[in-house]
Parts: sequence; structure tokens; C-alpha cells
Amino acid sequence: MHGAQLRVAYQGVPGAYSEAAAGKAYPKCEAIPCDQFEVAFQAVELWIADRAVLPVENSLGGSIHRNYDLLLRHRLHIVGEVQLPVHHCLLALPGVRKEYLTRVISHPQALAQCELTLTKLGLNVAREAVDDTAGAAEYISSNNLRDTAAIASARAADLYNLQILSSGIQDDSSNVTRFVMLAREPIIPRTDRPFKTSIVFAHDKGGTSVLFKVLSAFAFRNISLTKIESRPHRNRPIRLVDDANVGTAKHFEYMFYVDFEASMADVRAQNALAEVQEFTSFLRVLGSYPMDMTPWCPSRED
Repeated sequence: MHGAQLRVAYQGVPGAYSEAAAGKAYPKCEAIPCDQFEVAFQAVELWIADRAVLPVENSLGGSIHRNYDLLLRHRLHIVGEVQLPVHHCLLALPGVRKEYLTRVISHPQALAQCELTLTKLGLNVAREAVDDTAGAAEYISSNNLRDTAAIASARAADLYNLQILSSGIQDDSSNVTRFVMLAREPIIPRTDRPFKTSIVFAHDKGGTSVLFKVLSAFAFRNISLTKIESRPHRNRPIRLVDDANVGTAKHFEYMFYVDFEASMADVRAQNALAEVQEFTSFLRVLGSYPMDMTPWCPSRED
């Protein structure tokens, strides 16, 4: 793959944090903007892109559930992860002063992550949610809105010719988003470096006892879990894609997503999953991939 430039699909417009995550994972890639997460998945499935980058959780906002559901509806494999420190900036058209502002627009999570700082800055403005951070910056620029600011990245300010009124406005300096990289084919797991494996499982009957058995299978083998998340699907069926790529709607009371620190090349992980398979009615390995070992450095500006 090194000869050709890797094409990486992301949700948003240039200047989005997902684009930055794509660049961190694949420094010389060609980033392909998509207006929705679903479109980024399809871009990979239709060979328009080689990888998709997907935000799955934020250190302040928690898990991005919709994207976990998309992982089930598609047959892509997680092949890597990136932890990206998120530095939010308040952007406006050149010459606009804070006092002129009547509203701030951004992604709902970005607005939530800067709520206290906006108040501290003395901004008495309406908050309005839009689809993505960089899209908010682009919107202000293309519509010449002199009463509106955006919360987005410093790169978005450069791309859309906006000035930075205030930088690093996230309420918590350790604001980090975790992204996963998706591909059509899984990578071959290894044991010579730290790997993480993501699985999802469900059972038709007997709610919590199944979870206990699953946790025991990992605990018994000394495998650390880095995430466990349940998604109730009591009343609505979830569409799962099977090996033949046929989507079937199934009813499960709960789906459980688990990340654990072991490679599928590790015998302990293989034995744990063999055990889990015995008492779950659905189990899928979403991917086994190298852990992002880069340290979080919240204070450093991009």
C-alpha cells in the first residue's frame, strides 16, 4: 500500500478534527470529506477510499453510540486507533469583536465542552448546534456572518479565513477524542507490540448473568478491559450484517461492546473468546489492532 497514496474517508469538511485524526494515523494520506458517517463507511465498501476514520469516544462526552451501531451494520474492520487532543478555538470573521456576537455555532459536543469558558468570556450568546465544527466555520465564512462565532480548530480558522478570538477554550484541558480506523480487510494481529481487540456480543436470554460470565472469562486470564458499554435494544431490532453481507434484523435485549488489551494472536485472547462464544448468541470481533501509545499532551497547542 506504500506506493499509492492512502485515501482516508472522514465525516465533515476540511479542518474537522476527524481530518486531523486521519492525518495523525496516516501522515501522507489523501483525506476524503464525507457529509455523514454512513457515507464514510460506504466510501470504503465501494473502494472509493481505503480507510475510514470514525470518532468513537471523547474523554468528556463519553461514547458516540451511533457510530458503534454503524460498526454492526457494516462489515468493516477496525485496523488502528488514534487519540487526538482536542483544542477548541472561538472563531469569527476578521474585525469582529466579542461584543458584537449574538450566537455561537458548533457541533453539540463542542458546545458542551466549552460551556463554562463561554460564560467566563462574558459571552451572552445563543448556542446553536450544527453537524460539525469545521462546517460551522465554513458556514460563517461563506455567508459573511458578522454576528456569529464558531467553535472549531485553529486549522479551520486558516482554511476559512477567520480570526481566532480565543484559543484553548475547552473547559477541561485533557479533552481527548479516540478515533478508530476502518478497512475492508482486518490486519494480521501480532504479539510483538501492544494490541487492543474490540468485540461486540449479545444474548437472547438472561441479561446480566451473561455479562458476568464474559467478564470472568477475561479476568481468569488476566486480560485487562479498557471499555465496556451496553446498548439497550429492547424494543427495536438492530440490523446486523453477517459474513455473507446480508443484513438481518435481530432482537437482542442488550448489545455489549468490550475493548480489551490483548492481540487475537495471543492464545489467552483466543481461549477467552472461545469461552465467550459458548454462552452468547452473537459474537463478533470488530478488530484487533495496535494500541495508540502516544501520550496525551493536553497543554500543547497543535
